[in-house]
Amino acid sequence: MGLCIGWLALVIVAALFAPALAPFDYAEQSLLSRLKPPAILGGPEQYILGSDNLGRDVFSRLLYAMRTSILIAIMATVIGATVGTALGIVAAHFRGFVDDVIMMMVDFQASVPFLIVALAVLAFFGNNFVLLIVLIGLFGWDGYARIARGLVLSTNGQGYAFAIRTLGVHPARVYIRHVLPNMLGVIMVQITLNFPEIILLETSLSFLGLGVQPPGTSLGLMLGEGRNYLTTAWWMGIPAGMVIFLTTLAISLVGDWLRDLLDPNLGAKGE
Repeated sequence: MGLCIGWLALVIVAALFAPALAPFDYAEQSLLSRLKPPAILGGPEQYILGSDNLGRDVFSRLLYAMRTSILIAIMATVIGATVGTALGIVAAHFRGFVDDVIMMMVDFQASVPFLIVALAVLAFFGNNFVLLIVLIGLFGWDGYARIARGLVLSTNGQGYAFAIRTLGVHPARVYIRHVLPNMLGVIMVQITLNFPEIILLETSLSFLGLGVQPPGTSLGLMLGEGRNYLTTAWWMGIPAGMVIFLTTLAISLVGDWLRDLLDPNLGAKGE
């Protein structure tokens, strides 16, 4: 677990301080230096991970790609968690028709291949960074809605929630002050489990050419640009693929660890 946390800390530091750590501008081109191998394989010393087909430094692009992909994933996760949790609370509060409509939306979301929907929307409306973030943010909201609804229904059946309501406290204040704090642990675990899927979704869209567009960069875009050079210049795409693999794996393992840590039932079974 220490290795997973250490890798995630390294990724976060690289993403935050990419401008200071990058030896070159990630978009700077030099056709005289195209497809140079990494320094460890005999390439120029200034190119730690080599250069791509346009002579851009792969290491610098990798740092900025990590920054872009992590930023998109964080913003999309916040959108999905906020929308899903809010709808789950609304469904549990109003019940009846409202609950049926929201849960029908949840079932529809879970039954439709989201990648196909995202591809269709981006192909129809055109590529837009804001649209990309909002679209990715809607991925996985159904999981948060189910969790929030179940937790609110469970909380409403407990004595302290009923006692607070009998005092005339507004329902919104009850949810914000008393229900949400008790939900944060479970929501955080869901975030860690959903975060890798969002990274992979952004990677897939960028790999297919409908995500982040040049001259910008992302892990998926670097992987897509390097797929045609795997036999001649593997260093164009392999580093980005390794970062995607290690980051998603580390987040998934940390999420499993948090779930075991915060779930008292699992702890009791382990004893």
